[in-house]
Amino acid sequence: MKKILYIFAVLFLSQQAFAADLSGDIKQGAIVFGKTISGTEVLFDGKLLKVAKDGRFVFGFGRDAKAKSELIEKLPNGKELKTKLSVAKRNWKIQKINGLPAKHVTPDEKELKRIYAELALIKDVRKINSKNPYFTKGFIQPAEGVITGIFGSQRILNGKPRSPHSGVDIAAPTGTPVKAASDGVISLVHEDMFYTGKTIMIDHGHMLETIYIHMSKINVKKGDIVNQGDIIGYVGSTGRSTGAHLHWGISWGNVKLDPQTTLNFN
Repeated sequence: MKKILYIFAVLFLSQQAFAADLSGDIKQGAIVFGKTISGTEVLFDGKLLKVAKDGRFVFGFGRDAKAKSELIEKLPNGKELKTKLSVAKRNWKIQKINGLPAKHVTPDEKELKRIYAELALIKDVRKINSKNPYFTKGFIQPAEGVITGIFGSQRILNGKPRSPHSGVDIAAPTGTPVKAASDGVISLVHEDMFYTGKTIMIDHGHMLETIYIHMSKINVKKGDIVNQGDIIGYVGSTGRSTGAHLHWGISWGNVKLDPQTTLNFN
């Protein structure tokens, strides 16, 4: 009888409500990793998230994310949990960059056609929603150097306001190794994009992609599986660049995130 009661108690406890364990700051630009009960359906602001077999998932807040969000968990036992998230606002810096070639600030019609085609390639990669949660390995900074540009800063190029910076710039000598920030699959390799020059993207699963641009040399090809720390290329100054550096970005679907917020989980 005691054994039966014990089994009943375990089963009862296992069916109780369980709020997902979230790792990360709830703020604009931040990435958040979560873990819930296996088999749970998770929605973030109405968007159905991919959940790994062990209950892991990921989402993020864009640079201009609204102040309130909601996470809904639909547990295997039929219970539904709602978690209200208050998103902290960040103050973004203004960054002025001068000395860029005029064509890289105000492209002509022919160059715009090329730019739109290249942006379409990147957007297509960001739609990939692969099931393998490579991101659970955590992330490292992909190159050694000085941080010269941060995520979210308003860019003023040759005196003209442009889109906010979508990643982190790491200044380093040409030829400095660029490493995979985490495990994943090479999802894009391009030798000469107008703005980004030699460009690589890595799929880390669940719509999470990192991008590495302005490189002098690429070491990988599309479809390669890479491990965190593998050398995928070398720092350069290709594309729209005033000096040797690596631009490192991360996105969750079409939401661009602050790469530095991934470094809190190692």
